[in-house]
Amino acid sequence: MEQKELQHLVEHLSQDYFQKRFRHTARFNARLRTTGGRYLLRSHDIEINPRQLTEFGYEALVGIIKHELCHYHLHIEGRGYKHRDPEFKQLLKKVGGLRYCEALPGARTTQPYKYLYICSNCKQQYKRKRRVNTAKYVCGKCRGKLILT
Repeated sequence: MEQKELQHLVEHLSQDYFQKRFRHTARFNARLRTTGGRYLLRSHDIEINPRQLTEFGYEALVGIIKHELCHYHLHIEGRGYKHRDPEFKQLLKKVGGLRYCEALPGARTTQPYKYLYICSNCKQQYKRKRRVNTAKYVCGKCRGKLILT
């Protein structure tokens, strides 16, 4: 699918499901890693991850576009456009957009921990991405001394 085809599809879905015109740009962005698409607040453009189309097909792409169009139209109208807003949830349900997209194969969603600390008293384990000053911090459960393993 080309950029022009994506732009036409977004305009068509906006008119059919929202009865409103999409007046900005829709484009593919291959640098998106952990998300299917995003709505840019400042420029009002929509970016779509092209791997969602190749991995999961046309229906998944349509669901992602509907999701981003919900953000777009609610933001333009000055209504609740964030994921937690009830207006967003209602509109998304009404148009049949995806709440979440499937994770791409090979995409890491969480970073592995780097440091493991064990309490010397109660053996409680703490997994951390950053180093902790063991002279300053103690176990949150029993206030025992932490040991880096």
